[in-house]
Amino acid sequence: MTGERQRKRQTERAIFLDRDGTLVHARHYPKLPEDLILYEGIDAQLRTLRAAGFQLIVVTNQSGMARGYFSEQDLMLMHDHLTRSLGLLGVAIDGFYYCPHHPDGVVDGLAIVCDCRKPQPGMVRRAARERGIDPRRSWFVGDILDDVEAGNTAGCRTVLVDLGTEAPPSSRIRQPAFVERTTAHALDIILAEEGLGPAASLAYRPDTWIGIGAASSIEIEAEAADAVAG
Repeated sequence: MTGERQRKRQTERAIFLDRDGTLVHARHYPKLPEDLILYEGIDAQLRTLRAAGFQLIVVTNQSGMARGYFSEQDLMLMHDHLTRSLGLLGVAIDGFYYCPHHPDGVVDGLAIVCDCRKPQPGMVRRAARERGIDPRRSWFVGDILDDVEAGNTAGCRTVLVDLGTEAPPSSRIRQPAFVERTTAHALDIILAEEGLGPAASLAYRPDTWIGIGAASSIEIEAEAADAVAG
């Protein structure tokens, strides 16, 4: 009965967004608020999606904490800055979820193997439990295949923002439903697929991915189930 009630509560939709390289320009271990520079041209899409009922959830690996590059307080200041920057554009973020761990870290308690660091789906699943989100009705947008794997495993549809860093996916669970050049174009695809915007081109593939098709939801769900069972 408890599980049934929980499933009924998890009816909300969300856009899960990676932070560095997806929401803000990629930078090596940013540690100051001014290091987070928003990509241009994404605010209108985010406003439309949130107005349509999608929660906007940032899901980010922050191993710099485990490595001793910055503190949790530093991270909170960065996220406060990001919240204010988006707020000036009329965009409200519903939640921030971050993983501070890394097995090669130097900070006690954070230098561990965990189930929240992407490609593990722990942060997405936690957000879903806490915020009543149904991952199967949600999307995950990120710039690396670890983002894609986390989203696929959790049950989301996934879009990869191609920054030219990713080799072709080695398995179905790491294969995105869509690939685009920019976050703005990735959000356009979601708007189109959700009936909230005009049709978007789905033809783009990185040059090294030519010949590799998108993974179907059935194939991804089957591989995700196998991963959980294993």
